[in-house]
This record gives sequence, C-alpha cells and structure tokens, in this order.
Amino acid sequence: MQQYNEAALKQDAAINFNKPYQQCTLSVMDTIADPDISFDEKGICNYYYEHVEKEKKFVFTGQQGKEKLDEIVAEIKQAGIGKKYDCITGASGGVDSTYVCYLAKQLGLRTLVVHFDNGWNSETANKNIENIIKKLGFDLYTLVVDWNEFKDIQLAYLKASVVDIEAITDHAISGTLYKLAADNNIKYILSGNNIATEATLPKSWIFNKSDDANIKDIHKKFGTLPLKTFPFFGLKEKKYYAGIKGIKNINLLNYQSYNKANTKQTIQKELGWNDYGGKHYESVFTRFYQGYILPVKFKIDKRKAHLSDLIFSQQITKQQAIEELSKPIIEPNQLKEDYDFVLKKFGLTPDAFEALMQLPRKEHTDFATVQSIFSKHPYLKPLKPVLTFMRKKGYKV
Repeated sequence: MQQYNEAALKQDAAINFNKPYQQCTLSVMDTIADPDISFDEKGICNYYYEHVEKEKKFVFTGQQGKEKLDEIVAEIKQAGIGKKYDCITGASGGVDSTYVCYLAKQLGLRTLVVHFDNGWNSETANKNIENIIKKLGFDLYTLVVDWNEFKDIQLAYLKASVVDIEAITDHAISGTLYKLAADNNIKYILSGNNIATEATLPKSWIFNKSDDANIKDIHKKFGTLPLKTFPFFGLKEKKYYAGIKGIKNINLLNYQSYNKANTKQTIQKELGWNDYGGKHYESVFTRFYQGYILPVKFKIDKRKAHLSDLIFSQQITKQQAIEELSKPIIEPNQLKEDYDFVLKKFGLTPDAFEALMQLPRKEHTDFATVQSIFSKHPYLKPLKPVLTFMRKKGYKV
C-alpha cells in the first residue's frame, strides 16, 4: 500500500497548486489539495466566513429555534392525519441520522425509518440500526441494492479517476427516500444534514450529488453491466417529487444548538449506540475511501473540514483539532483489514487496484453533466426554469 505523507505535501508546491503552504489561523483548513482556499489579512480562511453566513441563514437556536420547530412539527402532524406515517427519514447507523430518529420520537412523529444497504455496512452500523428500531419502535424499510450493479458503478468511478466516488451512494439514498415518501403519501423527509458539523467542504473535494447525467456518462464509459435497478434521482425526478408531489426536506438539526459530543452521549445512553470511530465510518467503504483513497490518491484529508466545522461552531479548539490530525486517519491494522476486504469484494488484485490509484485525477466535468447537456442542446432551454425552481427549493442542481 502507498502512504500519505502530510509533511512532504506541505513542501510540494506542485501538489499544493503552486501555492506556498498556509493554514488558517482559526481552523485546520490549509492549501493542501485545495485550489479555492483564500485568506484575509488576519490569515482567516474563506470557509470560516462561509460557515458564519450559513449559520445566520439556516440555523435557529434558543426560543426562535423552538418556535420554528414547533411550527414545522405541527405542519408535519397535520399532513399526516389519516395516514400511517407523518414523515420518513434515512438511517445509516451514524451519529446524525440516529439522533434525527431519536428527536422524531421525542417530537411524537410517526416515522418510517429507511436504510439504504449498498453492501458496505459495518457490523457496528447494523447493530446501531437494530437498536434504533428496537428502542424507538419505528417501522424499518431496508432497500438492499443489486450488488453487482452497485459494484459496477463504483468500479466505473475508480476507473474514471474522479474524486467523489461517494456521490453514487448519496444520490441513491435521495432517490430511495423520495420514492418511498411518494409511495406512502408522506410529505416530509427528515434529514440529518446540518450546518454545525457539515458546512465546510472544498468544491474540489466533492461533486453535485444529484447530477444523474454525470453518473450515467461515467458508467457508460467505464461500466460493464446495464443499470436496471439503481434508484436514479435527477432533475426530472426532483421536479416530480418536490414540485408535483409536494414532498419537503427538513434539516431537523438546524433548529437547535447541535453539539456532536453531547449528541453521542445522548444516543449512547438512550439507544445503546456504538461509536464507529470517524465521520461516516459506519460504512466500510466510506472508511476506506476517506482513510486511503482520498488521502493517498487525491491528497485530501477530510478530517480537516470536519474538525474545522467543530472549531467554527465552538465545539472544539484548534489545538484539539491539531492533536486529532496527528493521529492516523485509520489505525494501521484496521486499514490493512479494510484494504484486503475491499479489494476482495471488488474482485481486484493489489496490482490492479494500485494501477487505478496511479491514474491521474480526472474532473467530474470531463464527463457529461446536467449543465453541459443544457448548454449543448438549445431545445432543452425551456426546462431551465425547472433548475431555477429547484435551486430556490434548496436543491443543488
């Protein structure tokens, strides 16, 4: 296996996009693998100011948060009259989704819990989901994807050498939730997305999760199997489910002061939740992706963004973040175990996998995107108002 060397990257101007190394004076965001970071005269990075603006716009705490949340809950319950469920939410076994389930119960909402099983669940995640259902008494719907199809898409992304391999899972989760909401005549989806711990991510580290055109083109070029069951959720589906069916997404955690450490204590005590070690590490593939593929191939350590959000929301200090970054992204024994497991599950030899790791980075925009299709086909211009409508609704399209 290759190694991630942070010290060497600080000295490598080429990898640092020809910028001298610089770290934010407030957070641990820096110039490594981030061409879009900027700093003011005090050395404070742009992500701090973006976090502050998002908090002002989307986060409601104290009495204001309580009043707004009460209004939303009343609307959800009103819409659920005469139906089996008031709302629907996804559960991965992680902190945020588990806490959303817990809050839904405390708020008296009849909630359908949905788990998207893409074949990469850790044992800890499975146990956490089991505890959620057992302790809260909610119904659980588990969608188990066709593994051969899903594996084929993931391998296509590895061969395409693009950065956001996890976009596939996020895309499918959204599609699954909206379709099930429509099937059950549910008008509200409760989401664990939040500003306090998730506002910061450089643009070059991710891609638009809802761009079905990008997924289809990458798979067309590098996949080998027809996609018959993958739950695509593109512009057409968004217009139907959000615009016509009137399904709304509620970021429940933005209506309170959301503290990660306190939340973990609550769900551990109330639901028997078990910690899995890192953000989104409830998935074996995500753990391997964030712990090996991203840092080794793309020089990206996502912990910097996650820890910086906790600094911005005053949950930890910069020194605590630095101490956390001094630890391995994944413990060596766990990394070796994951490496062997992932390669075996993909059917790849170490040589074949490392050859993929050596491929130069390709941008998602090197492939078809929703935007590129609009620009190349003038007859689609009448659909542009749909994009505007979806953006106003808060979707990233």
